[in-house]
Amino acid sequence: MQGTEPFPAAIFRAACIQIEIIFGDIDANLHQVETALMRAAEDGVRLAVLPEMWSCGYDYRHLPQCAGRTPEVLRYLQNLSAARQLVIVGSLPEACGAAIYNTAYVIDNGQLRGSYRKLHLFSPMGEDQHLAAGDRTVVLDTSLGRIGLAICYDLRFPELFRRLALAGAELVCLPAEWPHPRQEHWRTLLRARAIENQVFVLAANCCGRQGRLEFFGGSLIIAPRGEVLVEADDAPGAALADIRSAEVVEYRAQIPALQHRRPDIYGDLEPR
Repeated sequence: MQGTEPFPAAIFRAACIQIEIIFGDIDANLHQVETALMRAAEDGVRLAVLPEMWSCGYDYRHLPQCAGRTPEVLRYLQNLSAARQLVIVGSLPEACGAAIYNTAYVIDNGQLRGSYRKLHLFSPMGEDQHLAAGDRTVVLDTSLGRIGLAICYDLRFPELFRRLALAGAELVCLPAEWPHPRQEHWRTLLRARAIENQVFVLAANCCGRQGRLEFFGGSLIIAPRGEVLVEADDAPGAALADIRSAEVVEYRAQIPALQHRRPDIYGDLEPR
């Protein structure tokens, strides 16, 4: 099992950034994100997590056009990341041939480290009719340690988070658009994923209204023991907390649950 070394930085500040996504308006949403990231950098933030599909929301009607601007948006974030020494994680529409994916990107000090395509598409909202599903889990080495990726509805699938932990993730970032009335599910599942895998979990939700859906915000940063380090309210802003890197190693040594797994009995989830 990987993930036995602490993060490169002993302590770093992280932020989950909430915005009220303006449906289909990439320029307005980019302005919101730029302002929030600049403010976060001034507050000493090294890792910033943005919501799901933050550039446009689920504007299915104009999704190809929105995805067409994603490379431009990424270049802008890379420049900002390099200038402010930030690791930025957020989900955007990605065009690949005729398919469009809901993809989380990781930008580390100006470099695009990698990306993850959402595995579980939320059919009650028609996501499976407009987007293609990913086919692999992703854990990336960054300047702040090994980051695992998940997006919104993925939260309901514990197998994914266990696979990320077994692949060495010490921290999982989850961009989301999680609406009312399922706020208690959000909070409970996020704490469970942190506790059962002994990882930090950073979950950035959006707020405000898009069409018939209202989003409650409530972005969270959770420690491996399940302690809520910070929880946002329902307004735009940033939830900031300091991540003490050694806590993952310490807690896994104190309660070595991942080593006590019995895949010979209930199946193996080793990374593929």
